[in-house]
Amino acid sequence: MEFLTMCMLAAGFGMAIGAFGTGIGQGLAVKSAVEGVSRNPGASGKILTTMMIGLAMIESLAIYVLVVCLIILFANPYKDVAIKIAETVAK
Repeated sequence: MEFLTMCMLAAGFGMAIGAFGTGIGQGLAVKSAVEGVSRNPGASGKILTTMMIGLAMIESLAIYVLVVCLIILFANPYKDVAIKIAETVAK
């Protein structure tokens, strides 16, 4: 398999796993916040604030995964070396 193809697959799988994990994490956070508000409506302000901070932390994980995937695709330091090796092998 070509190096660039492997990079594309790695970025795709990485983003899929990262999005899956953050989606589950955010869903559980919102579920717990809604349950907390339903049990104690008076604490909704504190619960909402804490939930928003938690969601921002969870979302930062997805952003980190996106950055790593973009680095794999576009700023890979081994890309030029792999292309040169592939060209010499093809000759």
